[in-house]
Amino acid sequence: MRVELTKDVPDGVRVALRGAAEGGPAPAGVDVAALASLGFEGKTDQVASVPDNAGGLVVVVGLGRSVDAGAMRRAAAVGARVVSRHSAVAVHLLDVAPPDEQPALAEPMAEGLVLGTYQYRRFKSAAAPATTAVMHVVAGGGKRRSEALDLGVALAEAVNLARDLVNEPGGSLTPQVFAEVAADVAQREDLQISILDEADIVEARLGGLLGVNRGSVQPPRFVELTYEPASPRGTLALVGKGITFDSGGLSIKSGEGMMAMKNDMAGAAAVLGAMSVLARAKVRCRVRAYLPLTDNMTGGDATRPGDVLQLRNGRTVEVLNTDAEGRLVLGDALALASEAAPDAIIDVATLTGAVEVALGNRIAGLMSNSDAWVAQIEQAGAVTGERLWRLPLPDDYRPWLDSDVADLRNISKVPKGGSITAGLFLREFVGEGIPWAHLDIAGTSWSTETRGADVVGGTGYGVRLLVELARAFSRPR
Repeated sequence: MRVELTKDVPDGVRVALRGAAEGGPAPAGVDVAALASLGFEGKTDQVASVPDNAGGLVVVVGLGRSVDAGAMRRAAAVGARVVSRHSAVAVHLLDVAPPDEQPALAEPMAEGLVLGTYQYRRFKSAAAPATTAVMHVVAGGGKRRSEALDLGVALAEAVNLARDLVNEPGGSLTPQVFAEVAADVAQREDLQISILDEADIVEARLGGLLGVNRGSVQPPRFVELTYEPASPRGTLALVGKGITFDSGGLSIKSGEGMMAMKNDMAGAAAVLGAMSVLARAKVRCRVRAYLPLTDNMTGGDATRPGDVLQLRNGRTVEVLNTDAEGRLVLGDALALASEAAPDAIIDVATLTGAVEVALGNRIAGLMSNSDAWVAQIEQAGAVTGERLWRLPLPDDYRPWLDSDVADLRNISKVPKGGSITAGLFLREFVGEGIPWAHLDIAGTSWSTETRGADVVGGTGYGVRLLVELARAFSRPR
């Protein structure tokens, strides 16, 4: 779908998408009585379809009481789904805001138009239904509006890349295939890339990644990507968990527990999606990405409960539950990222079911060793509308990870606070003095309903947040 800026409605376009705020005036050219007869009040997600005076169709979507970026993104997504069967649509959503506010709303509006109409159809045998080919955004001209629309589309396409990866079955999205997708992105976006195969991973002493991979017939991969702008303003490291399918290993999950485990690489997908759009977002800092890729299977030589692994930084880990595997591959990646001495690190991972128990599936859990770094991440989430909540990392919980036979155990001795103890485990692999944060997206990476800009399946949570974080990045003090 194309999103184009135009000053006037093109000839032949008979469908218009308009917006109305709750308590605000009716959209121009729309019969107020007709809207009222349909019970339309401009509430969030309300939609009404009425004819216009020329025999066309006007679809009006409610933005709720606040006309802000989040409301605009959501309204655009809801409206885009309603008009999706029409090949061309005139979009007047920006009319709800004064002209000086429209450039700031153009980017989230474009995101919503693209995100709301996403479909994953790779394995559908039926032909795809007709969808909108072009959204004509009718608004005043100007470079700021045009650039904002273009960036909004690019960001949404980056999110949809992550969605495609998450929705792809684990049997076809193997570590090697994921690495090939990363190579394609690197070539297209002029990123530096290094792909470590199994022999390279052995040489790099990534014992956590190798230990998780022992039960699989699919060899692991470790991908490093670098975005290098001219005169970079600091260095940001992104680490993404890339478990392409998680059976739980010998600590095997239930059948129901495995059903959505193709999404256990959503952290790596979010990082790759973000890397794919940094240049177009004109990010001024250097960004390095680290993606450990493997599945977690139950083969004949799978890591056994009680086995001890040595990770990249020399720390040894007693594996007492093979289903707590994400922290093992992230430990390697965090240690490797730390060796390059970045100004800050954030890892993104579908790490614990406990975070979903605590926060539900619409809010991610955030843990960090730096208040200043948290402030930047929280601001980025506020801008993109991706909600998160900080959880503590109390030092008095740390002894729960002490092992009798190794430096650490991979699960806590106490069956409570699982998200926090997982964060404490990861902290052991972050270099001294480096601001670090861990974003647990186990709940937010997958949606069971179509709601706002989300559709059923992978959400692509974190892509826009990471890009915004990089756009506004400064070295945490």
